[in-house]
Amino acid sequence: MTAETHTPTPSPLPPTRAAIRRRAGARVPWQLGGHLGLVVVLLLILVLTSIGSDAFLTSNNLLNVLRQVSVLAVIAAGLTWLMIAGGIDFSMGSNAVVTMAIVAHLQYTGASITLSIFAGIAAASVLGLVNGLVITYTSVAPFVATLATATVFDGIALYVIDGRSVSAGAALMTFGTGSVFGIPYLLGIAVVICVVLGLGLRYTAFGRNAFAIGGNETVARLSGIPVRRNKILLYTAGGMLAGIAGVMLLSRLGAASPGVTGLTIQLQAVAAVVIGGTSLAGGRGTMIGTGLGVVLLGTVANSLNLMGVSTYFQVMAVGAVLLIAAMANSRRSA
Repeated sequence: MTAETHTPTPSPLPPTRAAIRRRAGARVPWQLGGHLGLVVVLLLILVLTSIGSDAFLTSNNLLNVLRQVSVLAVIAAGLTWLMIAGGIDFSMGSNAVVTMAIVAHLQYTGASITLSIFAGIAAASVLGLVNGLVITYTSVAPFVATLATATVFDGIALYVIDGRSVSAGAALMTFGTGSVFGIPYLLGIAVVICVVLGLGLRYTAFGRNAFAIGGNETVARLSGIPVRRNKILLYTAGGMLAGIAGVMLLSRLGAASPGVTGLTIQLQAVAAVVIGGTSLAGGRGTMIGTGLGVVLLGTVANSLNLMGVSTYFQVMAVGAVLLIAAMANSRRSA
């Protein structure tokens, strides 16, 4: 009898970088149909609130809502990229508060507005870089690391303004309430940032790499994608966007105050991103969905205000919407 010989089956090679990018691109649904349920809920709220309050559909009220959510949109846009890549940053809101404190303090000491803004955004970028280095080079989970740094950042902000309210200065306050052709400056900045980041997700290699890393970090690394470098860049960019949001928030509020807490802002940003359909596990998400989530949260808050609902219930409503969105998100991922 002749012994049977078995030829070992070769292990499949990891997919090439191009293949991963193609798959990632296929997971970026730009059609509105992917967010049809969210659009329906938003329209339902608009109809019900317009029936209950005559002031809701006025141009002044709608522009005020869009101005208020502009800061949240910038933070949520950066968070969308991070979550698609499988990361999370709970310190972006606190980073924005640090920027507020730095810019207001420099304005108070007589520094130019250009230097103040540049220093604030640069500091926020460095703080984002610190987050990226800690998460990338240690085994600390992103949730734990950024939650810890958020507390540190809040403390830094209080130290910079010495626990007092510091004025933003006339120039920034004018910018925060100004508009061009009836469109608030803050809204214009938010729209430009969201459009640029949305196009980057769809049409750049860096954006497709973010989807690949979030889909399967090990496979992405084996395919040649520089995972560690990309994650550090994403956290740094997130810090920079938090800095821009901090300058916008300072211009809108008119002062850096101890009463502004970063974690509250961050909770709203996470809620907006999750409501918009970005996967908590990474690998899926759209900027259109995040934009709709931001507008939905702003509309709900405005509706509750016009209907005379207590502020306590408004906070509860954000938490309830986030929980429902997370449950729907997990079912979609299953």
